[in-house]
Amino acid sequence: MRWQSQTLDADDGALPGLERAGFVRSVQTPEFEGITFHEVLCKSALNKVESESLPFGWTVNPMRGCSHACRYCFARGTHEYLDLDAGDDFDSQIVVKTNVAAVLRREVHKRSWRREPVALGTNTDPYQRAEGRYRLMPGIIGALTESGTPFSILTKGTLLRRDLPLLTQAARQVDVHVAVSIAILDEELHKSLESGTPSPRARLDLVRALADAGFAVNVMVAPVIPYLTDSKAHLDELFAAIAEAGAASVTAFPMHLRGSTRGWFLNWLAEEHPALLRRYRQLYGRGASVTPEYSAWLRGRIEPLLEKYRLNRERTDEAGVPENPELRATDSTTTDRQLALFA
Repeated sequence: MRWQSQTLDADDGALPGLERAGFVRSVQTPEFEGITFHEVLCKSALNKVESESLPFGWTVNPMRGCSHACRYCFARGTHEYLDLDAGDDFDSQIVVKTNVAAVLRREVHKRSWRREPVALGTNTDPYQRAEGRYRLMPGIIGALTESGTPFSILTKGTLLRRDLPLLTQAARQVDVHVAVSIAILDEELHKSLESGTPSPRARLDLVRALADAGFAVNVMVAPVIPYLTDSKAHLDELFAAIAEAGAASVTAFPMHLRGSTRGWFLNWLAEEHPALLRRYRQLYGRGASVTPEYSAWLRGRIEPLLEKYRLNRERTDEAGVPENPELRATDSTTTDRQLALFA
């Protein structure tokens, strides 16, 4: 793997700063069977986001690769920059910035730091299983809070509940916004497509715990997977469960297939739902996005559910969702970068 060959001016496409990191060691433990942790030391924790359309200007990504193993994950292709594949390696070869909290603390205490909103979970999930071993998030939360920096977290990981007291305390000092991703309610489909994630019920319980703690939780029903999770029955049941859990709002958009993710997902589709392959080729063509017609159709299906379950209430701007309320349902003009940040 090209740990040492990454130059100072190279862009790894997802986690600026890793190319300047020092590789420390690779670790395997019985508690995480099948997973290898590659520990690195980073020189930078804050990543500048060059987009005026986003409600945050900076991100922090403590890890690269994700044991959630979501077949549709947009970030898979970034593993190829390290001579790792975008399939099984992305799920099992996890790069961990072990010093990220200490580096972040130095950066946010500089006089030049303007306390702009920082987003966590825009690339790979900060509360994936590796967080249970490395406990990076308490230090990150502490550094941002102590410096007066507002921040948001987007996660599928129920491990966030461990840090709920920290987040509640932080919210008394800075703006803290939390979003939970729940794209699939069906248990069998969840096990097939998101095998490393907590169950949908566990994530709904997380939404309830956050709401009970006083957070206005945004739920990302994303991605909506064409012909598998876009039925009226599935979406109605999912939105009803989200509302019952106490969420304040929902953001939803269709699945985006770009780069290596496209092949990884379509290989799964060929094995599990071969009858859908032809429809997918028509729907996605040679691009990464669904057709405008499908996007408009899905928007028409979702918007009534937002009204029905009152999930279009005023939501938090920094939770990793666009300020444009139309994007709360779907928008075929959303850029690749925006979809990547929200997935």
